[in-house]
Order: sequence, then C-alpha cells, then structure tokens
Amino acid sequence: MPDPSGYIADDALRHRLSANLSSFEVAEADSTGLRRAAVAVAVIAGAGNEACFLFTERSSGLRHHAGQFALPGGRIDPGETPEKTALRELEEEVGLALGEEAVLGRLDDFTTRSGFVMTPVVVWGGDPGPLEGNPGEVEAVHAIALEVLDGPDVPHLQTIPESDRPVLSVPLGDGESIWAPAGAILYQLREVGLYGRPTRVAHFEQPVFAWR
Repeated sequence: MPDPSGYIADDALRHRLSANLSSFEVAEADSTGLRRAAVAVAVIAGAGNEACFLFTERSSGLRHHAGQFALPGGRIDPGETPEKTALRELEEEVGLALGEEAVLGRLDDFTTRSGFVMTPVVVWGGDPGPLEGNPGEVEAVHAIALEVLDGPDVPHLQTIPESDRPVLSVPLGDGESIWAPAGAILYQLREVGLYGRPTRVAHFEQPVFAWR
C-alpha cells in the first residue's frame, strides 16, 4: 500500500483516483419526493503542490446553513446531469472553471435530513491559482490537505439521543470538524478514491443542526 501521508497533486494521484472511482459501483438513492442536488469534491494542488480538497464556509447572511462548512454545490437544474451541476456550482461559488474532462467519477448518493438527494462528483482541479468565493454565498474558501482524511480519528463517530445511527465527522486537527453529509462524502473519497475500498456511508447520521 502506498505511503498515505503527504499526497502530491500529480498525474499518479489523478490516475489512482480515476481508476478507483471507475471500478466503483455507485449506489443511487430514490429521490421520489425529494430535491436533487450535486456537490463538487474538487482535488486541487495547494502550496508546494500538496494535494488538497476544496471546501467553503457558507456566508453568514444565508437563510439556511449559514456559516457552516460545505462542499461547493447546489440544486440540479432541469436537463442537467450531476456532473454539469457540480462544475457549474464550482465556478459560481469559488470561480474555478473546469471542463467535463476534469470529472473523475461519482461517489454514492447521500440523502440529507433537509430533504435533498446529494450526488457527489469528484473532479480534478489541478493548480487553480487564487480562488475567491462568491460574496453572496461564500464567506471563505479553504484548501484542506488531503492527508487529513488519513488521520487516526477518521471517521469520528458520535451517538446522539435523537437517532439510533452514529453521527460521522472528519476532524481537521485544529478543533474544527467537517460533519456529515460532507464529512461522510469525504470519508468515502478516502475509502473509495484513495484506497479502492467499496465502503458505503449513506447510513451515517447527520448532526441535529443540519436537519433543518
């Protein structure tokens, strides 16, 4: 098994992610009565060509989920594929314009407590240069080192009285955590994309603050 620390955003990593995602059989969720959305799981080159994933901090002025960490994404418009939605939202939210050739594959659909079926689309962003969040939606744009997904406490599971399912989060090592659904998607990125393990995550719970 390759050394999991210090991922470099090079052709080898891109091929590894693409190959593992191509061989993964995606589980699609029943979206009857729910809204469809797509999120971009963008792997980019950060400082020193370190492989990172893009994350946003939602604007404090938004009506829903203000100030929360999130993957770039939004509702799927009529006639759009999840891939097109993810690429569109990535450009609209953080200014990263990519073509369809940047798409590496999908992860499992995740049904949220707030009434969405979320389709994660993994894309290769390369070296994007400076990125700036759309001020109407994004407070800040973060490039987080991919190697945090290999932390010894990933995934962190927590029980809550409101559910019989464990809440999943990805600790970032600085007192912050990324909670499901985004945390579950990133954990599956590690398991499927980096290691080729067909791990399912749709059964994990979300924290109560994300239910509305």
